[in-house]
Amino acid sequence: MILALTGFLLALFVAQTIGQILGLRRRNGQSAKKIVGFFHPYCNAGGGGERVLWAAVSAIQRKEPDMISVVYSGDTDTTKEKIIEKVKARFDIELSPKSLHFVFLESRYLVEDSTWPRFTLLGQSLGSMYLVWEAMSILIPDLFIDTMGYAFTFPVVSLLGNIPVGAYVHYPTISTTMVSRVKNRAAGHTNSGAISSSPILSAGKLLYYRIFMYYYAYSLRQARFIMVNSSWTKGHVDSILQYSDTLLDAVHLLPPLVLLSLLSRRRGASPKEAQIVYPSCDTRQMAALPLAPRERVILSIGQFRPEKDHPAQLRAFQALLDRYPEYRAPNPAAVRLVLVGGSRNVGDATRVEGLRALARELGVHEQVRFVVNASFAEMLGWLGRARIGLGTMVDEHFGINVVEFMAAGAIVVAHASGGPLLDIVVPFEGEPTGFHATTPETFAEAFRTVLTLSAEEDLAMRTRARTWAVRKFSAEEFEKGWDASGWRKWV
Repeated sequence: MILALTGFLLALFVAQTIGQILGLRRRNGQSAKKIVGFFHPYCNAGGGGERVLWAAVSAIQRKEPDMISVVYSGDTDTTKEKIIEKVKARFDIELSPKSLHFVFLESRYLVEDSTWPRFTLLGQSLGSMYLVWEAMSILIPDLFIDTMGYAFTFPVVSLLGNIPVGAYVHYPTISTTMVSRVKNRAAGHTNSGAISSSPILSAGKLLYYRIFMYYYAYSLRQARFIMVNSSWTKGHVDSILQYSDTLLDAVHLLPPLVLLSLLSRRRGASPKEAQIVYPSCDTRQMAALPLAPRERVILSIGQFRPEKDHPAQLRAFQALLDRYPEYRAPNPAAVRLVLVGGSRNVGDATRVEGLRALARELGVHEQVRFVVNASFAEMLGWLGRARIGLGTMVDEHFGINVVEFMAAGAIVVAHASGGPLLDIVVPFEGEPTGFHATTPETFAEAFRTVLTLSAEEDLAMRTRARTWAVRKFSAEEFEKGWDASGWRKWV
């Protein structure tokens, strides 16, 4: 751990030296057109984070025609033309190839969780520093914006490129919630049972998190502006920006860690707080879908990533069928669960197969369907058929899929945390727009409530939810927030 952190400091020191050369080279050789670089190694994944990226690029192309957008991507198995086609098919966003270019990176494997089975956060963060070094060695833009959450790239870019850094943060790499789970020895996605059951391992992980939080806060403070996607994310990011540790501050007065203080002396003040810019949710086509009739379909939309907690969806569905057998096939009231999601890599594909096996184990496989890497048109078709939209992720940072459910007319049942609880599935004009739950049993009861609403209650809730979603989370509102961040003055 100490060796890795020492390497971190030495990398920054080398970056500062090289940056004085490369940064001058960039300025002396720059063209009249300004370049905005977007760091998004998984730009072709097709998830909510990618919608934000492409919405931002599209807005720049329309409003700043003389500006060039460059996306740093690790999708070496595709081409610029194919990415643009997929963006149109998945998000219905038009991109001009003339002012959009890509820098394809060979070292993306360094930020894959599979590369770092132990000390994953540290490994991926150090890996991102090497990945952005590769990016900057190819092209240094006039403004660097990270849209995927790799904060450890900020010090490298600031020093290597001598350019301003901005960020759109979907969720913090580490949060006070994660630290609390370890402190309370609570098992979860980020804290395995093997660690939570051991006081020694828990103490070791708590120290690891403490040190990591210190460097994460340092890295975030290198940005000139920070946008976040929800109240939940803002609360955590603002807390991290103010984070301090007296003991670690004292340790950093000693060599070689004192380098960190020396390298921190740069122009421009660190942001004191983040600005909420709700993600772009182009709901026009979804809002045109008929509110009725609807099939007895519970729909999930989301990438097959671990944090989305698809197993919880299968268990909630099992709880519904066990409690209310009339919803089992071949009864007339039978309900289906449809999971639509993107599979980015081998790890995601393996998770899908694991979910299929779990569905068989739970005895619900005959009423569960997986739709992997669906096109926009196919996803739209399911949104127009589903009665219920399901989200089970704990502390979902925002939840674009939840907004899409509401705009499309599906009644949402989402986990009672994060963006769905604080920003999205909230009362509108004093009336509910959906339901929250926490356990398989409470999810099952929420499903039951939706399935037994009267026709009048059902239509009224769908109408309220759609009106709220279209008004609050439109693409136009996203662009207003993006422009209000002040990114333009840093180019």
